[in-house]
Amino acid sequence: MVDTEIKSLKSLHHYLQKLVENRLWLKVIIALFLGVGVGLLLSPQNGWITKNTADALGNWLALPGMLFLKLVQMIMIPLIVASIITGIASNNKENLKRLGGGVLLYFISTTIISVTIGTILALIFRPGKYLHQQAEVGHANAVANTAESSELSFGINDIPNAITNLLPENPLASMVSSEMLSIVIFTIIIGVAVLSLTDDLLKPVKLLLGAIQEICMTVVKWAMLLVPIAVFGLMAQLTSSVGLNSLRGLGFYVLVVLIGLLILVGIYLVLVSILGRSNPLTFLRKITDVQLLAFSTTSSAAVMPLSLKTAEEGLIVDASISNFIIPIGATVNMDGTALYQTITTLFIAQAYGLEMGLLNIIVVVVTIVAASIGTPAIPGGGVVILASVLSSVGIPAEGIIIIIGVERLLGMFRTAVNVTGDLTACMVFNRFYGNKMEGSKETDVKANTEFSTI
Repeated sequence: MVDTEIKSLKSLHHYLQKLVENRLWLKVIIALFLGVGVGLLLSPQNGWITKNTADALGNWLALPGMLFLKLVQMIMIPLIVASIITGIASNNKENLKRLGGGVLLYFISTTIISVTIGTILALIFRPGKYLHQQAEVGHANAVANTAESSELSFGINDIPNAITNLLPENPLASMVSSEMLSIVIFTIIIGVAVLSLTDDLLKPVKLLLGAIQEICMTVVKWAMLLVPIAVFGLMAQLTSSVGLNSLRGLGFYVLVVLIGLLILVGIYLVLVSILGRSNPLTFLRKITDVQLLAFSTTSSAAVMPLSLKTAEEGLIVDASISNFIIPIGATVNMDGTALYQTITTLFIAQAYGLEMGLLNIIVVVVTIVAASIGTPAIPGGGVVILASVLSSVGIPAEGIIIIIGVERLLGMFRTAVNVTGDLTACMVFNRFYGNKMEGSKETDVKANTEFSTI
């Protein structure tokens, strides 16, 4: 029987499962290609309609997509806050001591691996060189201004301030400005403090958090109805503004990102095999529904109910482990997003003709590792963080315009990789702590035989 404090996150499991069975992912892919086709027809480059008319039609087509984004963004912060506190509160202090440091170290390690993969691929294939001339024409002033000072301003004296700024001076202000890393740190501190409450005080806190989760997931349920229409409209608008020539130039960039994500999934399967001592192919088969739903919604937060259900009932992960790792991982463990941001940052720099030295690349990697930990688990969250990353390392933030036309497609793939990383972490820590957690339920031996040791 599941703990009462996490029932709300699982209450939409059957609904989400139905979305997968109804092949929401297939509808999204069809909508994506239809959107590209309509966008190309509406492109002013064809000379059939004026730019003003194309912009007006694009805005109306994008309306469902904007509504979907707003609905998810609206409930993202309360859902993450409630989920993290609940995940911590569902464990006792001993369990938190056992898991907390190890999970943090694991998340940081896999993030470093992902940005390393992204850096190597971007430097080897140099996808930005194919758009170099286009970027120069479209943003000549930005290139000139940036070229004058391509060295990044970052020194050891900046580190204390950077660490201090991680703690929010005003948590409400951080929530308003969506400073996710500060919000996550604040929430973890509150979650640990909640463990010190007596049972009579802890119970109403858990009930309140459960109600918040239920409300948030109801809004997510409404938002799911808009997904195919949202993807169609957003892709039509973006493609009409970007045009066919740019899409061709972006093809190689998309291929490089997908290769990186595929390599990252391969590393996950190795971790499942070596550290999790489980069959990676069986693992991959059992998480297919979660991956498809993540691909369709482009939101790790929206997939949390199905992730929890799959971890506990499909992968036979201890409930106290999955309840701790998955809610935090939805915001903190964003390996696919980190890889995407690394390749995209170097890609845009290459498109502007900026030569980045070793110091520049190191600063980019460090910045992305820190930023990816606080990336919102929502559609388009990676782009918001990417803009801040570009600005912080001296690359024109308006370069995002170059990749915005394919961001939606890449968002689907990297979200599927992100949730795969969360479930991989569950398998790894269940291997070492699953039978040692205080208050954990007994593992179903019969079900566990499906994961044969290699």
